[in-house]
Amino acid sequence: MHEITLCHYALEIMQQHAQQQQARRITAVWLEVGAYSCVEAQALHFCFDMVCRGTLAEGCTLHLQQQQALSWCHDCQCEVTLPLPQVRICPHCEGHNLRVLADDGIQIKRLEIE
Repeated sequence: MHEITLCHYALEIMQQHAQQQQARRITAVWLEVGAYSCVEAQALHFCFDMVCRGTLAEGCTLHLQQQQALSWCHDCQCEVTLPLPQVRICPHCEGHNLRVLADDGIQIKRLEIE
């Protein structure tokens, strides 16, 4: 389960930022999860709560935004959203010549501190 490792890294970055701002606590964080990250949202929520215990982020609200599986189809020359990241067939022309545009990681988009 790599979600716990991702939570540890995210918490480290969050705490560094909060300490630079002399914050007393972190109240909320918004994470964007890449379409190709293979991150389970429920597992991420569970791990996040566990990792935040006893830190500036204890009780922090986690907001997740799932990125769409965007790709560029070289066959029909258009940007397409795939129904599932695992399906690599253009929904317009059924071509297989796709370049993935979506991310495979997670990003901290916003941090709320007190």
